[in-house]
Amino acid sequence: MNAFEIAYRCESDGAGTLRAHPADAEDARKRLDAGSRAFADLLRISEAGAGSARRVIPIDPRDLGLSVSGAAATMQRPFAAVLGCADARVPVELIFNEGPNDLFVVRVAGNTLGEDVRGSLKYALGHLGESLKLIVVLGHSGCGAVTAAVDVYLDPAGYLALTTKYSIRALVDRLQVVVQGSAGRMAAVFGRDVANRPGYRAALIEVVVATNAALAAYTLQREIASEAAHGVRAAYGVYLLNERAVWAPRCGSDEVPGLAEPPDDAAGFVEFGDALLRSSRILGLLADEGAGERDARTDEP
Repeated sequence: MNAFEIAYRCESDGAGTLRAHPADAEDARKRLDAGSRAFADLLRISEAGAGSARRVIPIDPRDLGLSVSGAAATMQRPFAAVLGCADARVPVELIFNEGPNDLFVVRVAGNTLGEDVRGSLKYALGHLGESLKLIVVLGHSGCGAVTAAVDVYLDPAGYLALTTKYSIRALVDRLQVVVQGSAGRMAAVFGRDVANRPGYRAALIEVVVATNAALAAYTLQREIASEAAHGVRAAYGVYLLNERAVWAPRCGSDEVPGLAEPPDDAAGFVEFGDALLRSSRILGLLADEGAGERDARTDEP
């Protein structure tokens, strides 16, 4: 592996450093997708030993408190809000190749929609004006919070250990509906004996990770509509830790990388679930004899 470098570049007068903000939600999603590909390519070049790699991210010096002597602090002007997991292996700005003041980031274990999270995102919708174009829910592979919820589903006796751990229990409880729904869909598609496959636990965890992100994005899209935040859209994705790539199985195409809009209705979620379960990632985990042993090392929340 060769060295790689990520540099933030600004000029003292700010001239020539700014990237224009996306005009709408679709442009915002395309910019984040391009950024995630650039980040993955940077690491891929380094890993392949094909020479040193460098990525330069232009920033406005005012976003770092520079060149603002005597002036008021720079206003927030992010073009996207990202609800991500608290996992330290998922550095949101780096993944999307963005700098300060580009993203409004909310992070909580399992990227679940608790009231504090909803309040933070509603603040973004209500106070960030026309700069905000997109709200993204970003899950990640091997999520510890999801793993805890799946393990409680597979072995309900394990729930007893959480009775005195209210905060963790509340998180696990919040994910149980998604876990049970995902397990039920896997049984419907593959048959009830799917639970006996060696890779079932690992596959169920990843199905729940993707479904949880898509469902949260769906919920946020409905709340955006109720807030009359015209033009703002929601999207979801899963950051794959080993591949350093963003993946979002979707209706009609299960292998397309990058962020995706959530399904529109119940029928759309059925199609989404079928695409997810037929994806090479999930099928590969189900067929992998060693997946269960490796997945047992997944981090706890």
